[in-house]
Amino acid sequence: MFYYFAYGSCMCPVDLQRTMGELTYQYVMGPAILQGYRLGFYRRSQRRNCGVLDIVKDPNSAVEGVLYQLPQRMSDLLDEREEVRFDTHQGIHIGGYQPERIEVFYLNQLYTNVRTYTVINKLPEELAPNDWYFNVVLRGAVTCGLTQEYCWKLFEHMHKLQQKQIQISSPLLRSA
Repeated sequence: MFYYFAYGSCMCPVDLQRTMGELTYQYVMGPAILQGYRLGFYRRSQRRNCGVLDIVKDPNSAVEGVLYQLPQRMSDLLDEREEVRFDTHQGIHIGGYQPERIEVFYLNQLYTNVRTYTVINKLPEELAPNDWYFNVVLRGAVTCGLTQEYCWKLFEHMHKLQQKQIQISSPLLRSA
């Protein structure tokens, strides 16, 4: 077994089940907090054709997410979902995300050696999620019990990014 902290679409056990090929809700421990990071949409997913979540170090912020205790057999599938690729010749990660070891608080207890993933080549500015990704992230946050305040903050952030994208891509709105 290993601990996994999800902060994006993997917060939704139904979406994670799609990747794992088996029920994952049974592995949800519950909402956890990662101190010293903030969320951002700094990756364009080819698969989802939109901006997807990343975590960025920020000493004044915290990220709520879902702590899972997953069976070891799911490790490679999770890496595949996050497009983890390692160039053994160069000794570096070259895929979409790279695994990171972090510490999170769950039920006021510190859990160490928790796996999460961070974007390798971050975009210079955030890219809006599409409606599908937006809904999966929120569904996971609500289903797994993240705080109402955090869910609203997450909703507002994604909504603002979508509105900004609409304004940029719509010539009628720009000239108004």
